[in-house]
Amino acid sequence: MHEQGKDHFLGYSLLAAVAFVSIIVAVWLNEHEKFAPIKAQINEENRMMNIRVINERGD
Repeated sequence: MHEQGKDHFLGYSLLAAVAFVSIIVAVWLNEHEKFAPIKAQINEENRMMNIRVINERGD
């Protein structure tokens, strides 16, 4: 009986760990998607500033 209880404990522990990691990954992906438009806007602004710097050096 003791062996069977230990086996269930390991199974439940593994299930809890997998669920925890799944939740962390889901939250991380949600945050990444939420800030993707902001990151794209910042990248576009940096690209436009680089064009201005290159154009000013060329004159």
